[in-house]
Amino acid sequence: MNISYDYYRVFYYVAKYKSFTGAAKALLNNQPNITRMMKKLEEELGCTLFVRQRHGIILTPEGEKLYAHISIAFEHILCGEEEIARDKSLQSGIVTVAASEIALHCVLLPVLKIFRKNFPGIRIRILNQSTPQAIDVLKKGLADFAIVTEPFDLPIGLGSQVLRSIREVPVCSTAFSLSTGTTLTEEQIKNYPLIGLGEQTASFRFYSDVFGRMGMSFTPDVEAATADQILPMIKSDLGIGFVPMDFLEKENRENLVILNMAPDIPARNICLLKRRGISLSIAASELEQRILYEVSIT
Repeated sequence: MNISYDYYRVFYYVAKYKSFTGAAKALLNNQPNITRMMKKLEEELGCTLFVRQRHGIILTPEGEKLYAHISIAFEHILCGEEEIARDKSLQSGIVTVAASEIALHCVLLPVLKIFRKNFPGIRIRILNQSTPQAIDVLKKGLADFAIVTEPFDLPIGLGSQVLRSIREVPVCSTAFSLSTGTTLTEEQIKNYPLIGLGEQTASFRFYSDVFGRMGMSFTPDVEAATADQILPMIKSDLGIGFVPMDFLEKENRENLVILNMAPDIPARNICLLKRRGISLSIAASELEQRILYEVSIT
C-alpha cells in the first residue's frame, strides 16, 4: 500500500479526540475535509475504522488495531519534532569537546563560562586529554570537535583551524640560585632538574624539537601527567618547567622566577579540529561560533 502520511496523521487526531470536529480544530482544518480524508483512508484499507454515535465516534476493532500502531509511531514523530525545536532554540542538546590541557585553560574555559550562562539547558562534556588522544577521539566520532595544541599530525578526514598562538617561558621557584630575567645557558639547563610532560604528548614533541635545535635532548627529570600540574611542581621546588604566559597571568608570582632562553621558545598554535564533511549539531555549532568569536576579539 502507498497511503499518504497525511491520512494517517488525520486518523491519529480523529482517534485521539474521538471527534471529527476536534481533529479539525487541532489540525486547523475543516470538518468536511477531515471526513473526506477518513473515508478515503477506509477505502484504501478496505475496512471501517469509525462508528458514529450521538456524542462523537468510536473506533471499530480494525480502527483500534490501527491506532495502537499509529499512536506509537506518531508520538515518536512528535517527540522528535519537539526535540529538534528545543535544539533549534538552544534549550537543550549536548556538546562533546576533546581538549588538551593548555587548550582547555587558554581557550575553552573562558568561553564555556559565557556559553553556559547563555544556554543553561545545553549539556557539555569535556574530554580532557593529550593532543594525540583528543585527535584519536575525534577520528572515532566520540567528540563534536577538538581543541588542541600544536604540533600534531593531521589525519586524513580532519580539518584544522588556528584559533590563537601561545608563548611559554621557563619558570622555577626562588629555591634555585637563578633570578628573574636570567637567560638559561646550556650548562644551566643540564645542571638543573627539568619538569615536563610524557612522551605521548604534543608538548614533549614540541620541546624535543626546541632542545634538538640547541643540540640537546629533552629529558625531563620530573614527569607531569597534565600541563596544569607543572606549575604546582615548580612551586614545590622540583625544577624548571615550561609554562604558558596565560597560566602565569592568574598566579601570584612572588615565589616564582621567570627565566628566558636564547633563542626564545617559539610560539605555538592552539587549533580547532573537526571531521570533514560532517555537520555539527545546532548546539555544537553555536559553541564553535562562540569560540571563534571570542578568540577574534582577544
